[in-house]
Amino acid sequence: MLTTFVVEVEDRPGVLNRVASLFRRRGFNIESLAVGHTEKPGISRMTIVVETDQGGALLVEANLYKLIPVLSVDHVTRKQSLFRELAMIKVTADSKTRPVLLHLADVFRGRVVDITKDAMVIEATGSEHKIDKLVDLLRDYGILEMTRTGRIAMTRGSKAEESIAQYTEPGGEALVQSV
Repeated sequence: MLTTFVVEVEDRPGVLNRVASLFRRRGFNIESLAVGHTEKPGISRMTIVVETDQGGALLVEANLYKLIPVLSVDHVTRKQSLFRELAMIKVTADSKTRPVLLHLADVFRGRVVDITKDAMVIEATGSEHKIDKLVDLLRDYGILEMTRTGRIAMTRGSKAEESIAQYTEPGGEALVQSV
């Protein structure tokens, strides 16, 4: 089961290494890791996705709290949360395929951020499932290069601990947690 943690840490050198080392030492593979600044100066936010069961999730959470630069850990997997990913995909585009690719970008609510004579870069945001589907369709046109942020997460509402319900796609992948 994919488990998502939102971890607030002190924004200083070496913190990312310490957190990643904890997962390595415990034998967990990080499926996705996104790090960025928060609205609070000096605080960074990590969204970490690992495949583990409930017992492993409790172990991860307890061990994260043992790290000095960790300020808070929120296990958001079963909370009402929004999960998103950003992808930029460079695909071969000639005069014949360009209209189809523009249409695909539009259908997936993506946007074209660069066009050249022989290529196009499409930017898309959404669930991992949505991004995967777009990538699958674009493979037929020749993906030249791709980058993805990995999952980022934010709980809904004004308090992180208000809810438990979640919305999942068939197959169990959490996309958007909702009321």
